[in-house]
Amino acid sequence: MPFQVRKKCGKIIDFHQAKVKNFLLTKVNIMTTHTIADSELSTHALPAGYREFLEEIKGRIREAQIRASLSVNKELVLLYWSIGKSILDKQAIEGWGAKIIERMAKDLTSDFPGVSGFSVRNLKYMRKFAEVYPDSQFVQALLAQLPWWHNMLLLEKLKDPLTREWYAQEVIKNGWSGRALEEAIRSNLYDRKGKAITNFHERLPAPHSQLAKDILKSPYNFSFLTLEDDYIEQELERGLVDNLEKLILELGQGFAFIGRQYHIEIAEDDYYLDMLFYHIKLRCFCVVELKTTDFKPEYAGKLNFYLAAVDRQLKHPSDNPSIGMIICRTKNDLKVEYSLERSTMPMGVSEYAVTIMDALPKELQGTLPTAAEIEAKLTQHRAEDVLERNEV
Repeated sequence: MPFQVRKKCGKIIDFHQAKVKNFLLTKVNIMTTHTIADSELSTHALPAGYREFLEEIKGRIREAQIRASLSVNKELVLLYWSIGKSILDKQAIEGWGAKIIERMAKDLTSDFPGVSGFSVRNLKYMRKFAEVYPDSQFVQALLAQLPWWHNMLLLEKLKDPLTREWYAQEVIKNGWSGRALEEAIRSNLYDRKGKAITNFHERLPAPHSQLAKDILKSPYNFSFLTLEDDYIEQELERGLVDNLEKLILELGQGFAFIGRQYHIEIAEDDYYLDMLFYHIKLRCFCVVELKTTDFKPEYAGKLNFYLAAVDRQLKHPSDNPSIGMIICRTKNDLKVEYSLERSTMPMGVSEYAVTIMDALPKELQGTLPTAAEIEAKLTQHRAEDVLERNEV
């Protein structure tokens, strides 16, 4: 495994190391003599070659245990993939039925007591894992760097291979926990990341410009807020600060919060930045302006002024140029492009959503029922249920 990849996925492997080491290292000496009498197992006839096949699987498990100290997580995922592929091969070539997985689960659990991972459900995941990813080199290079739970999430939640690969790379890059990966998938991060309109390629040097563009999303998902329909900008801002942990998670890795209504003084006049962050990876300040209205061209002019002030007053000589983010309720892309074309400072414009419905792609929003329509349908079903009970 390349050193850079090992370093990136270190957090993921460390997180699971204790549990997997217990699985792979503590059972080495108890595996060789334990057997169960055939009379204690199912009396159904076994297909030809099953016993030899089972012994081969046991041998692989033991070999993986010996190599565990070198690469615990990688060996586990590759072991599961090889088991899944062997099951597929036996079913395809020799016509073994689906019931064989239940028998394997029973046998492996009996021969490896106290070792989790060989349930019927997990063996089916192994088979599906090998079916979806037939290329062993791809599995070894990318997916073996992810914990097994993350791989199961990708299989369960996503259908498109390219989307799965993108999320897998993000897990390695950002050290996401299973919960963080699940939330990223739920909030449709794949379709939102890097989708803000920016002038970064014109105002920032490469590769810093692409890195800066990649951290911006559109729309930002603020559905964790509880706001009235007629909320104002100060309420939106206060709600985000009150939910700072969720806000940072939504903004993405690298954002460090500095302050809300951050004060700067220019020519004896006072100005206040809605929110000020420092991005650790980009090594620059990030000024965020929140707007509860449609985008207006004057917003870019004001942010241009703020960024110039931050670069003069706060930026360290070793810092990269500060960037700006306007997060507004909605935007017209053409107006944004015109406004940013002549802006001298690097900035981007994104939308935000405060409900799950708003966060959906616009082409889908009109296809789903409203909350009132759902409630009306539920009321109708309740009334029909009452009538049916009365008739009985």
